[in-house]
Amino acid sequence: MPEEETIKFDEWQKLDLRVGKILSVEPHPNADKLYLLEVDLGPLGKRKLVAGLKQHYDSKKLIGKLCVVFTNLEHATIRGIKSEGMILAAVNEGKSKVFIIKPEKEIELGSKIH
Repeated sequence: MPEEETIKFDEWQKLDLRVGKILSVEPHPNADKLYLLEVDLGPLGKRKLVAGLKQHYDSKKLIGKLCVVFTNLEHATIRGIKSEGMILAAVNEGKSKVFIIKPEKEIELGSKIH
């Protein structure tokens, strides 16, 4: 088994992970495997995210789903669309299974993940 790279605790503390709720889902106009999502992060407001979930989730089943969003990730333009964060997901080695990480129970939107 390869040795894992470690980071210091103060580096981990820089990550701002928050609970969000997916409000809308649209196909990305320039990519077959991507969705454009609008996510409500409570007091942090709404964010537009580009996510590679199209092969794994029907758009209608994503609406209303709670998720964990990496909110202070540097914004990126993906296929011409600005993404303002990243939804966290568990992915198997072959990338055939992708599951959005979500809180076990309902909690206020914008709640911080520790």
